[in-house]
Amino acid sequence: MSQLLQLFQTAGADAFTSTVCQVAPYFSSIQPRVTELRAGHAEATVPLRREVTNHLGTMHAIALCNAAELVGGTMTDASLPAGMRWIPKGMTVAYLAKVKSDIRAVADGSGIDWSTPGDKVVPVSVFDAEGQKVFTADITMNVKAA
Repeated sequence: MSQLLQLFQTAGADAFTSTVCQVAPYFSSIQPRVTELRAGHAEATVPLRREVTNHLGTMHAIALCNAAELVGGTMTDASLPAGMRWIPKGMTVAYLAKVKSDIRAVADGSGIDWSTPGDKVVPVSVFDAEGQKVFTADITMNVKAA
């Protein structure tokens, strides 16, 4: 079992999120809260705060990318069999609507074969407070033997 997944299961969402933000400090800039984590799935929420807005007063594009990488990365880690490691290789994004609320980012890796090395494309969808999909990302994760 992934150490991250084990930490989430034993420490809970708040302690897990705090630890992830200490290990990768840039994530703390969006003040996320990882709410779900299991093999093939991760979710996190991010509050709309002035610090993550752009000149239009909506959530900044890079804050959305940051949330996508958080859920994509933690879900990838939780999904890999022992002896495998990963690193993000690229991200393709689509901004579907202006974000004027808190968000929920969802990574769905349920259709990915995690048992083999190679590039894996992790789909992430981001929803606003009303449930409207406002952003998508396809994150290419390079998976290989540790």
